[in-house]
Amino acid sequence: MRFLSSLPTLLILAATAFAAPEVDGFAVTVADLDRSVAFYTDVLGFEKRDEVEVADAEHERLFGVFGLRVRTARMALGEERLDLQQFVAPEGRPMPADSRGNDRWFQHIALAVRDMDAAYRHLRKHKVRHASSGPQRLPDWNPQAGGIEAFYFKDPDGHFLEAIRFPEGKGDPRWQRPSERLFLGIDHTAIVVADTDASIRFYKTLGLAPRGGSENHGTEQEHLNGVFGARLRITLLKGSHGPGIELLEYLAPSDGRPSPPDSRANDIWHWHVRLGGTIPPRANAVTIGGKRRAMVRDPDGHAIEITEES
Repeated sequence: MRFLSSLPTLLILAATAFAAPEVDGFAVTVADLDRSVAFYTDVLGFEKRDEVEVADAEHERLFGVFGLRVRTARMALGEERLDLQQFVAPEGRPMPADSRGNDRWFQHIALAVRDMDAAYRHLRKHKVRHASSGPQRLPDWNPQAGGIEAFYFKDPDGHFLEAIRFPEGKGDPRWQRPSERLFLGIDHTAIVVADTDASIRFYKTLGLAPRGGSENHGTEQEHLNGVFGARLRITLLKGSHGPGIELLEYLAPSDGRPSPPDSRANDIWHWHVRLGGTIPPRANAVTIGGKRRAMVRDPDGHAIEITEES
């Protein structure tokens, strides 16, 4: 049985470019599905759409994990989808206790909020763990990011999450629409990369295109990321529809650790992006529910699941 290829092999996928895919959502591995469903529902306003459990050879090949049994809760926040997946067997490794914002296994989803002060009070009421010292307003000298308010916090497994509020004229216009909801939807996922240009080349082969960026630094950025001396090159990638993928390259400090080369989908630090598009020819595809699916990894080991209509 062939499982997910090693990273050097996956880089061969960068030979052919495809049409822009749709970003369908994201998935994250959790240790206790019921606990995570309660957190994302009660604290963050997600809705549970359904739950499935699988244990078959096709999913073993897709995830690269032999002998698996996986429970997945399909969650929605506004128009966006997040799958919470628990590997009942075999259990993976826990989140490293010393994970930092510049480690290259770092990934989070950014939740657009209606009001940052209200969101922070709400999160404090529910005793969430801080990853930032508190909400930060990015300075006006930065034309791309000035006025954006953001706060990093953690879920029960230690996954980083971001609450983000966009001022008028920035971000998706739908985040400015009147709403009674505090948490509005998923704006993007952010991943730490070693080399932005190399990552852009890879994601272009999947059909994702750069849509702007900025270089962020200063005390606000340091306190947001929890990394002293943080200077980041930030690049937003977009598909034909759906949330963005934000590349975070730490120009400083340069001591972020690479993702473990033996990372697997059942490890608790695992996230993956879900794309609807064309599967590259050298990917190991399987057919599940009448659709071809494949999991590939980018130059830094971040996982992308591609679903292609058969």
